[in-house]
Amino acid sequence: MDYKRGRYSGFIKPLFALVDLVLLNVTVTFFDTNITNTYIFGIYISTLWIIISLKNKFYEVQRHTRVIQIIPLLIRQIVLFGFLLYAFIGFFKQPDISRLALGGYFLTVSILIFGFKFFTFYILKKYRAILSGNTRRVIVIGKNNKTRQLINTFNTRSDFGYLFKAQFSVSDPDFSLEKCFEYVINNGIDEIYFSVSELSNKQINQLVDFADNNLRELKFIPDNKDIFSHKLKYEYYEYTPILSIRNIPLKEPINKFLKRLFDMLFASCIIVFILSWLTPLIAILIKMESKGPVFFKQSRNGFNYKEFQCYKFRSMMPNKDANLNQATKGDLRITKVGRWLRKTSIDELPQFFNVLFGDMSVVGPRPHMVSHTNEYSKRVDKFMVRHFVKPGITGLAQISGYRGEIESDKDIIGRVKFDIFYIENWSLLLDIRIIVRTFTNAIKGEEKAY
Repeated sequence: MDYKRGRYSGFIKPLFALVDLVLLNVTVTFFDTNITNTYIFGIYISTLWIIISLKNKFYEVQRHTRVIQIIPLLIRQIVLFGFLLYAFIGFFKQPDISRLALGGYFLTVSILIFGFKFFTFYILKKYRAILSGNTRRVIVIGKNNKTRQLINTFNTRSDFGYLFKAQFSVSDPDFSLEKCFEYVINNGIDEIYFSVSELSNKQINQLVDFADNNLRELKFIPDNKDIFSHKLKYEYYEYTPILSIRNIPLKEPINKFLKRLFDMLFASCIIVFILSWLTPLIAILIKMESKGPVFFKQSRNGFNYKEFQCYKFRSMMPNKDANLNQATKGDLRITKVGRWLRKTSIDELPQFFNVLFGDMSVVGPRPHMVSHTNEYSKRVDKFMVRHFVKPGITGLAQISGYRGEIESDKDIIGRVKFDIFYIENWSLLLDIRIIVRTFTNAIKGEEKAY
């Protein structure tokens, strides 16, 4: 369970987007366009560029993408931007803008964007091929024409950034998935590729469970078997078709950026407009009833199983079991003020500082105590999938009746099912709906809020 991902590839695409925005805004200063308000123009082109990029998936260039796939992507992006660029004249009533200068700006920006796109594309390929940077370790399970073709691609296309480590043949007398699992753990393997045609349904389920519970990516090499899933992602590595079992929207840099931006804005508003005046009042109430700190911190597991300190208003008498035992109904450790704090969920508000620090998100799977995570990861199938994203102050499971004390395995299994659904179906709109529902539930009061 101590597997960590130490790569910085998640920053590459946002960095490229930032450079493009800089090019768009700096280049216009070299042309005498007669724009009356350059700030409005800068906001306009920057916002439109981001919207077009999201729609066009302009930054979704993978390590196995070919040049022939990038060209139409660039053309669509530039053409759409060109139309909306000239629409600025009508939208903001700028009759004095020089069309010729604006045309020169558009042509120059197009050349710069084209050049930067191909430059970064080839630089990343050289970085992977020559310096072995931005790489992922892989194994292949199965031995047939398609697996041989895929392994050949891994070995010959070093610019893809895959380090092929081992192949496991199902036909070998001593083959077992347990040996594969042991190899994956001991050698820090990132991705597992397997041939669907060579494994039984039971073995495929074992692979899926192992990958989920150990935070590894599992990818299919398809055959003629039917695979039914709405979340399978179909890709080509040169001429070899590859299926990814779980498509996680928050792995996309643009989605990650939007969620982080929303988190920071929302958390900042709560801290400035609510916690700034509420914290002193809560502190007085807590101190009046019992001795001890105002805030309570507890080690919990977050993104990629990493531990962090989760903050709350203290709602219990100081006790040595606070990091081991959950609060139960009628728990004598809970103070009178603490009971009210927990009933209204006000005790959770300091976690907005965790959001600001980057350990948590406003919405996501609720983080568990370290001792509970270790326990449930062994008892509950797919429990570790929850750690593919940042934990949240509230979540889909919490507004669906699975908050508070875990009284039986049914509670934690239900929580995991809702958490996985959230991870696979994330959207900003879903986050907003969960926040609104959390607020209304806090006002009405919940049965397990104790």
